[in-house]
Amino acid sequence: MNNMENTITYLGSLLHLADPTLPIGGYSHSNGLETYIQDENVNSRDSAKLFVTNMLTYNIKYNDACFMKLAYEATAAGDLPTIIKLDQECSALKSPREIREASQKLGIRLIKIFRRQKAFEIITDYENAINTKEATAHYCIAFGMYAQLLEIPLAEALFAFYYNAAIGMITNSVKLVPLGQLDGQDILFELQPLIKQLAKETITIDRELVGLCNIAFDIRCMQHERLYSRLYMS
Repeated sequence: MNNMENTITYLGSLLHLADPTLPIGGYSHSNGLETYIQDENVNSRDSAKLFVTNMLTYNIKYNDACFMKLAYEATAAGDLPTIIKLDQECSALKSPREIREASQKLGIRLIKIFRRQKAFEIITDYENAINTKEATAHYCIAFGMYAQLLEIPLAEALFAFYYNAAIGMITNSVKLVPLGQLDGQDILFELQPLIKQLAKETITIDRELVGLCNIAFDIRCMQHERLYSRLYMS
């Protein structure tokens, strides 16, 4: 099988897994962006791009993207205990309640979509751990597990994971700032070299850096719980 045939084999699964329109509820979460906008820290095309850039570079890179990569590797090894520990670590690091609960809801819904198509023993075991409260099904963990089980190469899976996160934040910026649709597309196009770089760096990131704290982001997410008016759940 040549390289083109190899790519076609996993491309459909990759596009499906990373589709921002998957009915898992992602559209109802701004992940703290709504607070930044109400505080007028994000109020233009340039500040929206800066927000997305900083979130990808200083938060997602050391948190969800790393957990996705580690879950991918643990799944390849058939190592359920490590997957459960990663899930628990992810819960501990998500201090804001809304963000923690959002991640868990998205993960559970992602599993519900893909388990209807093909059964995997390690997913069944993971669900059993969720049912017994050993794990809580974070989105990044479920994404990493399915990326490996669907035979998507890690580098491509990471690029898609970052891209999915970026497009979610950009879409919310277009709605909330608000920005023009073309502004959002310009930002997405301009961020692609960064996404490629971050995906590459995540593969070799030092394990001790996983969970690097982003205090300002956590505070804004906690403040979101008490905003006077809200369009998003987080």
